[in-house]
Order: sequence, then C-alpha cells, then structure tokens
Amino acid sequence: HVQLVESGGDSVQAGGSLRLSCVASVPAGYGGMTYCMGWFRQVPGEEREEVALINDAGRTSYAVSVKGRFTISKDNDKDIVYLEMNALNADDTAMYICASGAYGGGWCDADYFPYWGRGTQVTVS
Repeated sequence: HVQLVESGGDSVQAGGSLRLSCVASVPAGYGGMTYCMGWFRQVPGEEREEVALINDAGRTSYAVSVKGRFTISKDNDKDIVYLEMNALNADDTAMYICASGAYGGGWCDADYFPYWGRGTQVTVS
C-alpha cells in the first residue's frame, strides 16, 4: 500500500508562512496511486475540508478560503506534494492531511482517495 508522511507543520503568527511536504512511499505495482494528490485539513468537531488538489499533469484546484494564499505543487518523479501557505490566519489552524488516489477519469475526486497520511499540525495565533 502507499504510505504518506506529512511534515512541515508548526506554530506561527498570523501573517506568517509555512511549507508543508508529503512524501509518498509507493511499492511496486502501485505507481498510479499518486496520480492525484491533495491536502485536506481537519479541526476537531468539524468536517474535513478539502484544501487543494493536484494531478500529474499539474492541474490544480483550491478551496475558496485559501485561493490566492496557498499553492500546491507536485514532484512527480519523487512522489512528493507540497503546500506553500502564505498570509496565514487563525482560521487556518488545523491538522493538515495528505491523501492520494489514482486517475479515475475526469478531475480528481477525494471521495475515491484510498490513501491518507496522519497529518501535520498547523497552529496560527
């Protein structure tokens, strides 16, 4: 199975920046399972929010709440996805979780992502 490990979370002041990384360990035979990768965030007691998605072709999508502040990028050769976060505010405080899935026709659909990391905590004060 694909394993995803996030890093880069930290406590920062409002207005600050962070860069999150998610490294995928992909066993032989699972190469297509990182075609779509994305970042999600979870606050206790609230629904998980889709933050940003990217596919191997470089197409991206963003939540309205982060558009213009966050940038997702992907190193296809290394199976790493990044999330550059700028102009952070308290509403961005959450556990940030990486996930991946295969190409299923059309745009990436997180409902069909089978692989999820454990997350990295971002706290903005």
